[in-house]
Amino acid sequence: MKPLTEKHLAILRRHMVEMIDIHYDLAEEEIGRDRLPPLLRDAMMEVPRHLFVPGQIAGAAYQDTALPLGFDKTVSQPFIGALMLDFLEVEPGARVLEVGTGLGYQAAVLAQLGAEIWSVEIVEEFASAATARLLALGYANVTIRVGDGSRGWSEHAPFDHILVTAAAKEPPEALVEQLSPGGRMVIPIGPEGEVQQLSVVEKKSDGSARTHAIMPVRFTQLETMA
Repeated sequence: MKPLTEKHLAILRRHMVEMIDIHYDLAEEEIGRDRLPPLLRDAMMEVPRHLFVPGQIAGAAYQDTALPLGFDKTVSQPFIGALMLDFLEVEPGARVLEVGTGLGYQAAVLAQLGAEIWSVEIVEEFASAATARLLALGYANVTIRVGDGSRGWSEHAPFDHILVTAAAKEPPEALVEQLSPGGRMVIPIGPEGEVQQLSVVEKKSDGSARTHAIMPVRFTQLETMA
């Protein structure tokens, strides 16, 4: 069988986005939105997702499912990943902290949207692999370090937006502190092994935070360092 060409992959990427559109339509009453924002849609059409999964499963990169990355980690189902970025409401020039880089797919989409990203990854192998992938594609607006994402990245705080790609029982205090007034965090909230709630945390001008749930999800738990 012939290998997949860039033309084939572009078609699969378009089908992935079309499937996300179907999910939005079906979940409209639950999520309060019926379609991807145009800029996010364009970004997801541009970013080659197949380059952000292990090479042996690159052909499955555009399927409507989460995919294993190794180290018991996954890259989220495209619809869930898109929904998280949608509710983050990132604009060009925004300062974004990402907790959980993986192999860099979400960071690449954020970079395509014109954000400036600082991403923290606890698995050293992922951090180095993501850095190489992002640089090879010309995404110079992403900085990655190895560390405990629950502690944030105080040297570059405050952030307009924070994206957390693993679940926590509650929003980590350090991340709320590093969020700008008026900023928002998207994070799955709930215990390990149970259904969690994909949630938006909005920080008010007085420093307090308000959390509201979007929909049930299942994520691996946010790892921390002792």
